[in-house]
Amino acid sequence: MRKVITYGTFDLFHEGHYNILRRAKEEGDYLIVGVTGESYDAERGKLSVQDNLATRIENVKNTGFADQIIVEEYLGQKIPDIIKYDVDVLVIGSDWKGKFDHLSKYCEVKYLERTKDISSTQLRETVMKTYKFGIVTDDLDDREAVIEPKHVSGIHVESVYSEDPEIAKKFCEKYELDNGYSDFGKFLDSVDIVYIKVPREKRYKLIKEAITQGKHVISDAPGTLNIEEEREINELSKENGAVWLNNITTLYLQAFGQLLWNARGNLIGDLVSMRCSISKTLFGKDNTFDFIDLAYFPICIIVKILGADFLESHFNLIKNDKGDISYGTLSFVYDKSIASAEIGIDYDIESGMVILGTEGTIIVPADWWRIGYFKIKRNEENAFKRYSFNLDGNGFRYLIQALLSLIRSERTDSLRLMASESEAIIKLLSEIDQYER
Repeated sequence: MRKVITYGTFDLFHEGHYNILRRAKEEGDYLIVGVTGESYDAERGKLSVQDNLATRIENVKNTGFADQIIVEEYLGQKIPDIIKYDVDVLVIGSDWKGKFDHLSKYCEVKYLERTKDISSTQLRETVMKTYKFGIVTDDLDDREAVIEPKHVSGIHVESVYSEDPEIAKKFCEKYELDNGYSDFGKFLDSVDIVYIKVPREKRYKLIKEAITQGKHVISDAPGTLNIEEEREINELSKENGAVWLNNITTLYLQAFGQLLWNARGNLIGDLVSMRCSISKTLFGKDNTFDFIDLAYFPICIIVKILGADFLESHFNLIKNDKGDISYGTLSFVYDKSIASAEIGIDYDIESGMVILGTEGTIIVPADWWRIGYFKIKRNEENAFKRYSFNLDGNGFRYLIQALLSLIRSERTDSLRLMASESEAIIKLLSEIDQYER
């Protein structure tokens, strides 16, 4: 007897779920279906799951395909399950292609192509509105923008737009999306939410056009280096009931919210200094960030923690043979504190963050922009106290969840980054940009 196993959350059960179970059943004689438990969903960052576990199990049972239903309760359970149930083949959707290849030593691993255009069928008939998500890109690297939204119920990634028709076609094929466009107007007609991940000089025009059409927008930061353009986009957002967020996921992570509370809540006394460093190499070899894109991260966090009312700012920059900034340091002088940032583009510097107060210290490890934990030591204590928070993926799902919350509450402004803070960041970055030119 050939045993097959598959796993899923099966939230808001739809035609795609039905099809994957049907096709999994066709792969053997006996089908075991693992339905993720509620605590496991929370631990792995599966956000906004609508149906409870009992409902999701019942929906799987009602298909008639499952010979046995089990609950997936923890990360790493698949290997024990495969061994325990003497499984011959693991079947999973092709949008997870490559993620489970390591299990091939235990059984056959088979990826099945997902059901396309699913959002036009049963997902649109659910009580929860499903928002169609599209990606604007110049390259084939999605930065997990296809897989991350899968962890947020109410989002379905459908389309891609690129000026280059060949990139649109290849991106669509690579990530199994429904549609690829080289016509921006037609692309906008196909989506509700747009993620703009193109070079900085192209962002403003695309953001403005999307918001004018009433589309919600996530854009790589900064969306513009012109304060008047920033204000124009914010005004258009209000007029058209559209939300625009910069893709700075740090602001939406639970750990950062707690760190901000501790830092500004006098837990370590009055803040004296803040130092942070960041290296392009930690964002992956395919990222296209230049110095200004990367500098946005530490400047944004310094402004969030110490404020936008710095008295002075200075920068020291080194250019490479091409005339591009390859390394730089930034410094900020406040009334009673100072801050500094070190940014490496061509150089792999040691990243991290330290916040010093009159009564203690906060330390955040290397990749502080996707913060999952930090340490605090008060002066009278002998050891650091560690604060840990769940963080899965690259953090993009938490930003999307915040975007949906704003949309559903019919708000267009996010309190995660105030207008005064954003404009202070843009002003400094525009000065750096002028120097680079």
